[in-house]
Amino acid sequence: MAGQIPRPFIDDLLARTDIVELIDLRVPLKKAGKNHTACCPFHNEKSPSFTVSAEKQFYHCFGCGAHGNAISFMMAFEQLEFVEAIEELAKIHHLEVPREAGSKGKTYVQGSADDYSQMQKAAHIYQQQLNLHPQAAAYIAKRGLSAATIHKYGIGYAPDSWDLLLKQLGQGKNNRDQLFELKLTNRNENGREYDFFRDRIMFPIRDKRGRVIGFGGRVLGDGTPKYLNSPETRLFHKGRELYGLYEARQQQDRLEQLLVVEGYMDVVALSEHGIQFAVACLGTATTSEHMQTMFRFCSKVICCYDGDRAGRDAAWRALQSALPNLKDGVELNFVFLPDGEDPDTLVQKEGKDAFLARLGDAMSLGNYLFEHLLQELDVNSDAGKSALWAKANDMIAQIPSDFYRDSLLERLANLVGRKRTEQQITAGKNRKAAVVVQKTKITPMRRAIALLLQYPALAQVMPVAPELAQANLPGMPLLMAIQQLLLEKPQLTTAQLLEYWRELPEYNILSKLALWDHQVAEEQLTQEFLDTFRSIEDQYLQQRLESLQRKDQLSKLTVAEKHEYVMLLKAFKSK
Repeated sequence: MAGQIPRPFIDDLLARTDIVELIDLRVPLKKAGKNHTACCPFHNEKSPSFTVSAEKQFYHCFGCGAHGNAISFMMAFEQLEFVEAIEELAKIHHLEVPREAGSKGKTYVQGSADDYSQMQKAAHIYQQQLNLHPQAAAYIAKRGLSAATIHKYGIGYAPDSWDLLLKQLGQGKNNRDQLFELKLTNRNENGREYDFFRDRIMFPIRDKRGRVIGFGGRVLGDGTPKYLNSPETRLFHKGRELYGLYEARQQQDRLEQLLVVEGYMDVVALSEHGIQFAVACLGTATTSEHMQTMFRFCSKVICCYDGDRAGRDAAWRALQSALPNLKDGVELNFVFLPDGEDPDTLVQKEGKDAFLARLGDAMSLGNYLFEHLLQELDVNSDAGKSALWAKANDMIAQIPSDFYRDSLLERLANLVGRKRTEQQITAGKNRKAAVVVQKTKITPMRRAIALLLQYPALAQVMPVAPELAQANLPGMPLLMAIQQLLLEKPQLTTAQLLEYWRELPEYNILSKLALWDHQVAEEQLTQEFLDTFRSIEDQYLQQRLESLQRKDQLSKLTVAEKHEYVMLLKAFKSK
């Protein structure tokens, strides 16, 4: 099992990576003073608001707020998880990613390179078998799949054999154990080993990087289950992966939309007819993680389900999973197919243009939300209106987008024949006001932290005052922790420094402070920082003086405390 990536390795990786060079290879940058600019890759814009700082090794978009270091950019632009981004950066520098054995804290469990190699070998074996078995080739031909589509999706066949993979990949106990752990083989209660997939058309499931992580097998005849998916393994987590997403991404640089369908054959059949943006969940309902992933890749998602009860239930679960991910700028729609049809059969009957026309007439999230609720509740009665008001409010409250939330609440109020409550309107105003305050309110503590983050060398002039740890001042432990880290590692850049807090609650506020426009001339930075630090010291000393005054009233001051009390009084009187 892989352990935590050592912190010194992450520091070194960020030190080796020039963020300007990294981003410029993917988004052409132009020099603009000390920084570099471009149109933001994370939202549509005509005038450049995306800025990259070579000095801070940090990027920031003044339009959408996207920001971070080289690791953050790889995660956002290449749609990678944290460990995957580290691995990609390491690959650029020809480095091997080390792991700490038995380390505490967050660990990243993932497969080894050999695991992915074994999965790819299995996929290759299945692909070879497809051409060796006439019944499998005949089934593929009957489904109307071309050689190009078969190659694109790596479709193969697992013959009706107990030990095809065992014989070819299971040489030695370690290999057999690995095949079992990857669920390419199975074991019965007597310890007998046999291939997991038999007599099935095989669909390799690829991750975002194109690596085979699992399989879906479709039975040739009338056997059950009709579809059999790989069980969960260290590589494959069905609630996180989407079949066809990797292939859809290969068709264009940035996806405009994704179509969620129910099965592998739906994805493959649509691709055969030129509809290249379909994906399918892997034997599970559409999860919040699925929705989050899709909205990271595109701004529009269409859920396509059968029009029967099962399809409607699946759509409702998808809507509920999507609510917490409905940020501004994204769109979720629903299409329901005629009874007895699925995307595979329908696109073959009516063709690409007619199917795309159905998608163009898709039902919006708001329309589907209220249509579903109104089928369950009778709004002709006060009880029904009350139930609709309560249920819809609970669902709408999960939506982070002010626009979606406000428009749906307005619609809800009209449906039940009442105005939005003062509480709802005030809450909306307060949210917007809170954002403004958050952007503009800079306390002395935040100013000190911001300057220290942006100019780590200031740690060398910042007085070392361990007594400040006793101060009852918000942010003091954080300021002292940053100072201590920079004294131990004076070479850290802003980007490296922030990485130490990525998994901690303070990360968001630190990221904002790292971007704060302090408007202080470079030659005045040191003095500004020291003046700010002294104002914080004064707050602590004032607290200390008041504490001693309270204790003096009780006549409990020690000799040393009396001396300190007198000194503090003189100090404040002289100011």
